[in-house]
Amino acid sequence: MSLDKNQIAAQIARDIPHGSYVNLGIGQPTLVADHLAADAGVVLHTENGMLNMGPAAVGSEIDPDLINAGKIPVTELPGSAYFHHADSFAMMRGGHLDVCVLGAFQVSAGGDLANWHTGEPDAIPAVGGAMDLAIGAKSIYVMMTLFTKDGTPKLVPSCTYPLTGVGCVDRIYTDQATFLITKDGVVVRETFGISFDELSEKLAVPLSEG
Repeated sequence: MSLDKNQIAAQIARDIPHGSYVNLGIGQPTLVADHLAADAGVVLHTENGMLNMGPAAVGSEIDPDLINAGKIPVTELPGSAYFHHADSFAMMRGGHLDVCVLGAFQVSAGGDLANWHTGEPDAIPAVGGAMDLAIGAKSIYVMMTLFTKDGTPKLVPSCTYPLTGVGCVDRIYTDQATFLITKDGVVVRETFGISFDELSEKLAVPLSEG
């Protein structure tokens, strides 16, 4: 069976190296915070100015003044720190983040990322800090469904949407497979409810098994 969004988030949480400083993009990537082990040593950064963010807040934990960049109420872990938005972007642009998890409209076989605009005349651009993160973080993990609702692949030979970053994506986590972007091409690390041969038929991207 294919994975749901929480299962994808759990896959990503499992793969983040111990002790990493990590930014979680707006939307589904924020779910990764709920799946990090207590002993993971991961410090979460949110671009609105917080380090050591905890999982999403529920019930009596909710503080309307304590939110992530996606306006979702969150918890704080011991040692949390708060700072100006400008300082947060200095961290992002200065290479201080080990991993950033972002959503995407498209990812190319070469690791190009398109996640801020579909190019449609009535679409609302939403770049936020994605360009800063795509270039500033040491590793970019993408979390997305592999296909759109009409069955169009999001992993493509080259992006047709405006780019967020060039050659920046290292890994792609989807509902049907996990991919690694390497200098030798796209490697399928794991599949869920679909075979390697079926993936190869549906995607116009050369794949190898890893």
